[in-house]
Amino acid sequence: MQIILMEKISNLGQLGDVVNVKSGFARNYLIPQGKAKRATEQAIAEFQSRRAELEKKQTEILAAAQIVAAKLDGLLVQITQKAGSDGKLFGSVTNANIAEALTGLGFSVERTMIHMPHGQLKQVGDYPLSISLHGDVKASITVSVLGDSAF
Repeated sequence: MQIILMEKISNLGQLGDVVNVKSGFARNYLIPQGKAKRATEQAIAEFQSRRAELEKKQTEILAAAQIVAAKLDGLLVQITQKAGSDGKLFGSVTNANIAEALTGLGFSVERTMIHMPHGQLKQVGDYPLSISLHGDVKASITVSVLGDSAF
């Protein structure tokens, strides 16, 4: 199915590109989320008339993401979990826990933005993580998992 991209999508294309994708991907994800429209003549004409407006909106989103990334870069987030004497956590620290901690600090971060290369954190310690705020903007934070004695 041919679609017009209404925003930049990683590994797919830029704003305004006409690309060919699988029908299910377009119908179930891209079109309902407003990330794309079917590539009909009417939709292409409508897009051309709104192109400047959409580009301005994308530029504003990118600028906002860069501001948040500047504030987040190098941030140390401390999370306390119950742990045994050997430093092993009872349970684990997930990206949802980290997103909740960042929200508590005043940042609007969703759990899907947090990239945890080694999976859930199961030991006490410091872990460098990256947060993808936008397709082109990433921030690096350090999560410090502190053990709370279970006694």
